[in-house]
Amino acid sequence: MTTTKNTKTEYSPGLEGVMAGYTAISEVDGNVDKLTYRGYDVEELVEACSFDEVAYLLLFGKLPNCIELTDFRRTVGENRHVPGVVYDLLDHFPPDTHPMDTLRAGVATLAAFDEDRDDNSREANLRKAVRLYAQMPTLVVNSHRILHNLPPIAPDPMLDHNTNFFHMLGSLALRPASLSDAHGLREDVFNVTQICYAEHGFNASTFAARVTVSTLSDLHSGIVSAIGTLKGPLHGGANEAAMAMLEEIGEASKASEWVKKALAEKKKIMGFGHREYKKGDVRAGIVKKRAVALGQKMADTHWHDISEIVEQEMLASKGLYPNVDFPVASAYALMGIPASLFTPMFVMARITGWCAHIIEQLDNNRLIRPANGYNGPHDLKVATLEDRC
Repeated sequence: MTTTKNTKTEYSPGLEGVMAGYTAISEVDGNVDKLTYRGYDVEELVEACSFDEVAYLLLFGKLPNCIELTDFRRTVGENRHVPGVVYDLLDHFPPDTHPMDTLRAGVATLAAFDEDRDDNSREANLRKAVRLYAQMPTLVVNSHRILHNLPPIAPDPMLDHNTNFFHMLGSLALRPASLSDAHGLREDVFNVTQICYAEHGFNASTFAARVTVSTLSDLHSGIVSAIGTLKGPLHGGANEAAMAMLEEIGEASKASEWVKKALAEKKKIMGFGHREYKKGDVRAGIVKKRAVALGQKMADTHWHDISEIVEQEMLASKGLYPNVDFPVASAYALMGIPASLFTPMFVMARITGWCAHIIEQLDNNRLIRPANGYNGPHDLKVATLEDRC
């Protein structure tokens, strides 16, 4: 869509279908339900790569070789520490604070202590991006611990990204890995969810980050904007909302009637439908297959049994397929992870895509300032204060 100054263009609610820019980071092809990261099919990436490799791909534009991956993991391990002043701040938050609010505050505080805070160059932003990738699991786990009156726990610099997260999560998981013989499968499912969550084009939070830095604001400010946007239940918060729905349904025998009643009452069923995909979110199928296998391995198909009926009812009644948030909710529940951590864990993955987009935006920046139409009154006359009183 080409526009010139003083030219009015057709309005599209939610900017649906409006071309807002180009990116080399990912492609969402809804016509064939395909997602690629820098030219690689996500279905191949989840089979062949660790999340560390995909994070490197998104940030640096290529898959790492063995030496590059080793160096990257060492750098990430060395940068997992979060300054104590961040924890001091979070310790003053009310215990019912939403975890996404603690993350937002934590990232804003980290900005003040970043050694490159006054440098907005590409090289400095890549260093900041790697540090945030390293710090995010530490911030996610320890903000949760602080809100539950537990002391922060130190990350392990020698572990890879996913293993360190589970090391830190420890007893916070309602079902510790030590109690299950599905430990390896659990980490594989988690790796897959993190890859699937890592990047997804000009979604709401990514676009918010790009708008922020288009003003030449800093990378951390862009991430703060993105976190605030992701918090909403129509975006990243959908996985948490989907889990709340499954818990409310309670058992498979009640699922069909629950969905029918909710639809009759015009309630939104979270975790279904996606603006970009016509026949279903490709990521949902990737995660579901592995979540089902995990449930079978753990002899616990409770959430899958409910989910399957909800899916069938939504397809039959509304023609809607699940998006990635729906199977992720039951997968994380199987792992015993508290639902309040679901959206923060989304942040742990999407931090890579956000940072990649911020850097790309600044590489060829132009202030993002769309036009708007006016639909208010005209030609009103100002009455004196005396007349208005």
